[in-house]
Amino acid sequence: MIYESPTISGSLSKKLQELERLRSQLEAQIGEPIRWIGSLRREVRAASISGSTSIEGFSVSPEEALELADRQAAAAEDTENRQAVACYARAMDHVGTMAADPGFRWLDRVILDLHFDACYFQREKDPGLWREGPIGVTGEDGALEYRGPDAEEVPQLMAEVVDWLERGEAEVDEVVRAAMAHLNVISVHPFRDGNGRISRIVQSLVLAREGAGSPEFFSIEEYLGSHTQNYYAALREVQAGSYQPDRDATSWVEFCVDAHIAQARQRLGQIDAAAERWSRLEALVEERGWPDRLVIALEQSLAGRTDRTRYGREAETSSVTASNDLRRLLDAGLLRQMGRGRSTGYEASERLRKLVSAPAEH
Repeated sequence: MIYESPTISGSLSKKLQELERLRSQLEAQIGEPIRWIGSLRREVRAASISGSTSIEGFSVSPEEALELADRQAAAAEDTENRQAVACYARAMDHVGTMAADPGFRWLDRVILDLHFDACYFQREKDPGLWREGPIGVTGEDGALEYRGPDAEEVPQLMAEVVDWLERGEAEVDEVVRAAMAHLNVISVHPFRDGNGRISRIVQSLVLAREGAGSPEFFSIEEYLGSHTQNYYAALREVQAGSYQPDRDATSWVEFCVDAHIAQARQRLGQIDAAAERWSRLEALVEERGWPDRLVIALEQSLAGRTDRTRYGREAETSSVTASNDLRRLLDAGLLRQMGRGRSTGYEASERLRKLVSAPAEH
């Protein structure tokens, strides 16, 4: 037996209507062929990945998150924090591929493979394999807060989850389905470690499969990462300390819908801010008589860090031209060089940040 989706009525129904309105706005905005949307998408994706991994104690800087989300592969010399983010990014890249696959089917292997992607760096935790022993979640004081079902039950319970994902409740709102997938996976706690990560990845895959064309804009990982205590409290309220799938999941779904509403509003605000930033960069480049393509380099530097390859690829220019453009911006005091040789990168200087954030003249 697994948790059943709650009846949608009253305040939850109104919240879903509000979320639909916000999501429609968001879809319209990101559907526009805007040059700066790529940088924002990259920034949002990195924030979502680092937000999710931070819940389980893996912390990196925003700049590192951008680098690792692009790389999507852990290096042997990386710290455990960096490996966790890189592996999660790889899993989310896999989510994107599955979402676009017209022949996709929900199978237990889907969840096992995504867990392998996300937890590859923790080889001692059996990534990609169901757990074979008991498991529990302890609080900060060391007390047991949740006890998962017996290991012998895990394969059958996950088979029920997968069957429900493939065939059940197709009429249920996609956000509710995603929330329930999250709840069921994390409540079964099928792995030795990484159960929170895989539950959030599965939630994102449900959303992506149900039609969220840009899952990085519609996921709630970043919100959960910045509201971790509320997230845990919402789970505790439904789970009540042990696997009890006959309990009402309404409060959990409401929490997830509230998270989606807050995240959608944040994303809409980020889009407005990115549009304003791009407009200012265009004006700055035009004033100096520089080629329009330099706006791309400046935007990338403000969204984290750029380099010759990344800039040249998006600007569709040669490596020689890309190097010359970056040198021009460096000499103008708008970029700051980081590293040397093949690891050379560039980030926005304080001067550029002040120019972009200065109050607009009227």
